[in-house]
Amino acid sequence: MDRAEQITASPDTDERRRSVGLLARATTGELQTAWDGLADKPQVKPVRGPETGLVMVRGRIGGGGAPFNLGEATVTRATVLLATGTAGHAQALGTSKENVRLAAIFDALWQEAATHDYVEAKLLAVIEARIAGEDKLKAEETAATRVDFFTIVRGDD
Repeated sequence: MDRAEQITASPDTDERRRSVGLLARATTGELQTAWDGLADKPQVKPVRGPETGLVMVRGRIGGGGAPFNLGEATVTRATVLLATGTAGHAQALGTSKENVRLAAIFDALWQEAATHDYVEAKLLAVIEARIAGEDKLKAEETAATRVDFFTIVRGDD
Protein backbone atom coordinates (compact mmCIF):
# COMPACT_ATOMS: atom_id res chain seq x y z
CA MET A 1 0.00 0.00 0.00
CA ASP A 2 1.55 3.30 -1.03
CA ARG A 3 1.35 6.55 0.93
CA ALA A 4 -1.57 7.98 -1.13
CA GLU A 5 -3.71 4.94 -0.35
CA GLN A 6 -2.95 5.26 3.37
CA ILE A 7 -4.02 8.91 3.46
CA THR A 8 -7.29 8.42 1.54
CA ALA A 9 -10.08 7.81 4.05
CA SER A 10 -12.47 4.95 3.43
CA PRO A 11 -16.19 5.15 4.23
CA ASP A 12 -15.49 2.98 7.29
CA THR A 13 -12.84 5.45 8.44
CA ASP A 14 -15.24 8.35 7.97
CA GLU A 15 -17.93 6.57 10.01
CA ARG A 16 -15.46 5.75 12.77
CA ARG A 17 -14.26 9.36 12.81
CA ARG A 18 -17.90 10.48 13.10
CA SER A 19 -18.64 8.11 15.99
CA VAL A 20 -15.47 8.94 17.92
CA GLY A 21 -16.13 12.66 17.43
CA LEU A 22 -19.68 12.31 18.73
CA LEU A 23 -18.53 10.24 21.72
CA ALA A 24 -16.01 12.96 22.59
CA ARG A 25 -18.91 15.47 22.78
CA ALA A 26 -21.25 13.20 24.77
CA THR A 27 -22.57 14.39 28.13
CA THR A 28 -22.41 12.35 31.31
CA GLY A 29 -26.18 11.83 31.22
CA GLU A 30 -26.17 10.57 27.62
CA LEU A 31 -23.38 8.08 28.29
CA GLN A 32 -24.86 6.89 31.57
CA THR A 33 -28.35 6.45 30.10
CA ALA A 34 -26.98 4.35 27.23
CA TRP A 35 -24.86 2.30 29.67
CA ASP A 36 -27.83 1.69 31.97
CA GLY A 37 -29.91 0.61 28.96
CA LEU A 38 -27.47 -2.12 27.96
CA ALA A 39 -29.04 -5.51 28.69
CA ASP A 40 -25.72 -7.37 28.86
CA LYS A 41 -22.87 -5.28 30.24
CA PRO A 42 -19.59 -6.30 28.58
CA GLN A 43 -16.51 -7.34 30.51
CA VAL A 44 -14.06 -4.49 30.15
CA LYS A 45 -10.32 -4.49 30.83
CA PRO A 46 -8.59 -1.12 31.07
CA VAL A 47 -5.53 -0.92 28.82
CA ARG A 48 -4.58 2.73 29.33
CA GLY A 49 -6.06 5.27 31.65
CA PRO A 50 -8.30 7.00 31.95
CA GLU A 51 -5.58 9.60 32.35
CA THR A 52 -5.58 13.37 32.13
CA GLY A 53 -2.91 15.56 30.60
CA LEU A 54 -2.30 18.66 28.52
CA VAL A 55 -2.10 19.22 24.79
CA MET A 56 -0.80 22.29 23.01
CA VAL A 57 -3.46 24.09 21.00
CA ARG A 58 -2.13 25.75 17.87
CA GLY A 59 -3.79 28.51 15.90
CA ARG A 60 -3.36 30.48 12.70
CA ILE A 61 -4.16 34.14 12.13
CA GLY A 62 -7.02 34.29 9.65
CA GLY A 63 -6.96 30.53 9.29
CA GLY A 64 -4.08 30.64 6.82
CA GLY A 65 -1.22 32.45 8.52
CA ALA A 66 1.80 30.99 10.21
CA PRO A 67 0.92 28.62 13.05
CA PHE A 68 1.49 29.76 16.63
CA ASN A 69 1.04 28.16 20.05
CA LEU A 70 -2.24 29.45 21.44
CA GLY A 71 -2.14 27.68 24.80
CA GLU A 72 -2.71 24.38 26.52
CA ALA A 73 -5.94 22.42 26.89
CA THR A 74 -6.75 19.67 29.38
CA VAL A 75 -7.56 16.35 27.72
CA THR A 76 -8.50 12.97 29.15
CA ARG A 77 -7.97 9.72 27.25
CA ALA A 78 -8.65 6.04 27.78
CA THR A 79 -8.26 2.73 25.99
CA VAL A 80 -10.22 -0.38 26.94
CA LEU A 81 -10.36 -3.97 25.74
CA LEU A 82 -13.58 -5.96 25.67
CA ALA A 83 -13.60 -9.68 26.47
CA THR A 84 -14.16 -10.28 22.73
CA GLY A 85 -10.79 -8.63 21.98
CA THR A 86 -12.19 -5.40 20.51
CA ALA A 87 -10.28 -2.29 21.60
CA GLY A 88 -12.03 1.01 22.20
CA HIS A 89 -10.33 4.39 22.36
CA ALA A 90 -11.63 7.75 23.52
CA GLN A 91 -10.37 11.21 24.30
CA ALA A 92 -12.17 14.39 25.21
CA LEU A 93 -11.49 17.89 26.42
CA GLY A 94 -11.75 18.21 30.19
CA THR A 95 -11.09 15.99 33.16
CA SER A 96 -14.09 13.64 33.30
CA LYS A 97 -12.42 10.24 33.54
CA GLU A 98 -15.73 8.36 33.80
CA ASN A 99 -17.06 10.02 30.63
CA VAL A 100 -13.97 9.05 28.68
CA ARG A 101 -13.96 5.50 30.06
CA LEU A 102 -17.59 5.03 29.00
CA ALA A 103 -16.88 6.63 25.61
CA ALA A 104 -14.04 4.14 25.05
CA ILE A 105 -16.36 1.25 25.95
CA PHE A 106 -19.00 2.53 23.52
CA ASP A 107 -16.34 2.95 20.83
CA ALA A 108 -15.52 -0.75 21.21
CA LEU A 109 -19.20 -1.70 21.26
CA TRP A 110 -19.80 0.41 18.12
CA GLN A 111 -17.17 -1.70 16.31
CA GLU A 112 -18.94 -4.99 17.13
CA ALA A 113 -21.77 -6.16 14.89
CA ALA A 114 -23.95 -7.30 17.81
CA THR A 115 -24.02 -3.90 19.52
CA HIS A 116 -23.34 -1.49 16.64
CA ASP A 117 -27.01 -0.67 16.03
CA TYR A 118 -27.67 -0.15 19.76
CA VAL A 119 -24.84 2.40 20.03
CA GLU A 120 -26.00 4.16 16.86
CA ALA A 121 -29.65 4.39 17.92
CA LYS A 122 -29.45 4.88 21.67
CA LEU A 123 -26.35 7.04 21.94
CA LEU A 124 -24.96 8.54 18.75
CA ALA A 125 -28.38 9.58 17.41
CA VAL A 126 -29.16 11.26 20.74
CA ILE A 127 -25.86 13.14 20.71
CA GLU A 128 -26.39 14.25 17.08
CA ALA A 129 -29.89 15.48 17.87
CA ARG A 130 -28.63 17.49 20.88
CA ILE A 131 -25.79 19.04 18.87
CA ALA A 132 -28.15 19.90 16.00
CA GLY A 133 -30.54 21.56 18.46
CA GLU A 134 -27.71 23.55 20.03
CA ASP A 135 -26.48 24.64 16.58
CA LYS A 136 -29.99 25.68 15.54
CA LEU A 137 -30.48 27.70 18.71
CA LYS A 138 -27.12 29.42 18.24
CA ALA A 139 -27.98 30.23 14.61
CA GLU A 140 -31.36 31.68 15.66
CA GLU A 141 -29.73 33.81 18.37
CA THR A 142 -27.14 35.05 15.90
CA ALA A 143 -29.77 35.79 13.24
CA ALA A 144 -31.73 37.87 15.76
CA THR A 145 -28.78 40.26 16.07
CA ARG A 146 -28.24 40.62 12.33
CA VAL A 147 -28.25 44.15 10.98
CA ASP A 148 -28.98 44.74 7.30
CA PHE A 149 -27.40 47.88 5.93
CA PHE A 150 -28.83 49.47 2.85
CA THR A 151 -28.39 52.69 0.96
CA ILE A 152 -31.21 55.03 0.26
CA VAL A 153 -30.81 56.81 -3.04
CA ARG A 154 -32.07 60.35 -2.91
CA GLY A 155 -33.31 62.24 -5.93
CA ASP A 156 -30.81 65.10 -5.83
CA ASP A 157 -27.69 64.37 -7.84
